[in-house]
Amino acid sequence: MSYPEIIKKLPHVELPIKGVKSYKLQGPQNQLVFFEFTEETVIPEHSHKAQWGIVVEGKIDLTIGGLEITYKKGDTYFIPDGVRHSAKVYKGFSAIDFFDQVDRY
Repeated sequence: MSYPEIIKKLPHVELPIKGVKSYKLQGPQNQLVFFEFTEETVIPEHSHKAQWGIVVEGKIDLTIGGLEITYKKGDTYFIPDGVRHSAKVYKGFSAIDFFDQVDRY
């Protein structure tokens, strides 16, 4: 899945993760980020302010607070403020994530 040009015109987020493209919509107190993964990758455990997301395409194995769940197209997930989490992201995965943080990216 590739996002349309109206999304791709948004500012890009530079991430130290191979095979990811991301586009950021900045609000005064929050961020909305559109992610696309062209390669399988692992995101190490970390934490930040609250995050809500929806899977647009593909799948992701998310471990949130020690509990691993596989999310697929149409599924939503929520990561509470400060909870440690990690992920195995599969090639072809795309998601839209809302961060309750003005400066996440």
